[in-house]
Amino acid sequence: MRILSYLLIAVFLLSGCSSLFGEDEFPKFTPEQVGQIIRWAEEGDAEAQSTLGLMYHYGKGVNQDHQLAVKWYRRAAEQGFAEAQYSLGTMYYLGKGVPKDFVLAYKWYNLAAAQGNKNATKLRDDIATKMIPSQIAEAQKLARIFKPKEEQNPHSTRGKEDLEVIPLINPKENPKK
Repeated sequence: MRILSYLLIAVFLLSGCSSLFGEDEFPKFTPEQVGQIIRWAEEGDAEAQSTLGLMYHYGKGVNQDHQLAVKWYRRAAEQGFAEAQYSLGTMYYLGKGVPKDFVLAYKWYNLAAAQGNKNATKLRDDIATKMIPSQIAEAQKLARIFKPKEEQNPHSTRGKEDLEVIPLINPKENPKK
């Protein structure tokens, strides 16, 4: 039951529904819920890693820390998790937690776009207008040679009943603003 409540809170938190609540009324993660997400992330669960990245990115349930957000986004992105690839691209685009790097932002957006992420497609195309052709070619090459790494621990404590699709892209985070 606690896992179900975590998932419901995560859906509100990560779907950008904060507009439904005042900042003081926004659902909070309990230390137990944060601990569970961290355990799953450390066990190699890409969805949990991406969720933890979002929590650090926005300071929800943990202290805001862009470098830790990048760490967790990267671990999930390297496994081929599209939402994390999009989020990591955004960190490079904005220079949050990493130096601003349009080549790497384009690479990660391109990989997420290839999996159907429409926001990544739009931002990849937008960032391309700020790049010279050799940078675009380098980013495309990096995307082409990318091979997802498998990190999932076969002894993970995350069960099949916990596998809920959680919308991980916060629509309020728009790098174009």
